[in-house]
Amino acid sequence: MKVKDIMEPVIDVLSPKDTLKEAVNKMRVAKRGATKVGVKGMLVLDEKGNLVGMVSLKDILKMIIPFYMSYSDLGDFTWDGMLEEMTKKVADKRVEEFMTKDVITIVEDAPLMECADMMVKHNLQRIPVINKDKRVVGIVYVRDLYYAIVKALLEKEDER
Repeated sequence: MKVKDIMEPVIDVLSPKDTLKEAVNKMRVAKRGATKVGVKGMLVLDEKGNLVGMVSLKDILKMIIPFYMSYSDLGDFTWDGMLEEMTKKVADKRVEEFMTKDVITIVEDAPLMECADMMVKHNLQRIPVINKDKRVVGIVYVRDLYYAIVKALLEKEDER
């Protein structure tokens, strides 16, 4: 089985110029197939359709959580309301400012085992799928790979 056999088409994407607020809303209402399910990460494509990055929930949290704070500062503030306050401060930041730029991709004709290996090695939840021209043609989520494993296991069981 190949990656292209389990990949999903990319329906919703982000632009590098989208704001954090726009990105969060697009992720919240994103579709997989015909169903609106929301996603925890989206590809970022430029105006020519080239993959330039990816935004995940972790990227968003890193933008909001004040990494510059040290343990010695903990006595100087309260955590109450801090998430809301910090979120509002970064709401207008552009996706290009916080997206992951070095995106690991996989080619559509790659074996599923290669995809599984990449997901495990790099602790990935999703991998963009590219064709021979390096254009994004789909995405594989870790759950898609899981379903392929389940199918393989159950087919073996059914043969007994």
